[in-house]
Amino acid sequence: MQRSILKQKINTRLYTTAIIIRSLSNKIFSENNFEISPEQYSILSLIIDNEELYQRQLSEITLKDRANISRIIKILERKKLIIKIPDSNGRQIFKLKSTEYGIDLYNKILPVAQNIRQIITEGISNQEMEMCLNTLDKIFFNVKDKVSLQI
Repeated sequence: MQRSILKQKINTRLYTTAIIIRSLSNKIFSENNFEISPEQYSILSLIIDNEELYQRQLSEITLKDRANISRIIKILERKKLIIKIPDSNGRQIFKLKSTEYGIDLYNKILPVAQNIRQIITEGISNQEMEMCLNTLDKIFFNVKDKVSLQI
């Protein structure tokens, strides 16, 4: 009986945890007067970590639709944090690459982002974290083929 109740609460727990983490991140970014949001920082960090990415790859990695990714890319580009590099095959496809300014801002925000991670994972052992990530992976794979995302 107890296990059944826990399964019923998982959707709510995942949803509310994501909201509270997003709120905490937004609050801390705002308090530090960063010129980008945590969501924009996440996209910038993916571009930096992978050196160059296509917009479609960002959509696939983040599960965000193309319109949302396009909006974030325009903001990062307008702030001169990334540039678009035309793909060599001549089509209207661009690789996204960080600018030096983007890397500098990333490095400025990185300690704060690590601190947010520290807050989120405080009191959680490596074993518990691994078990949590494994469980989330299982949940992800249980549902990923049962939905069609427009990315």
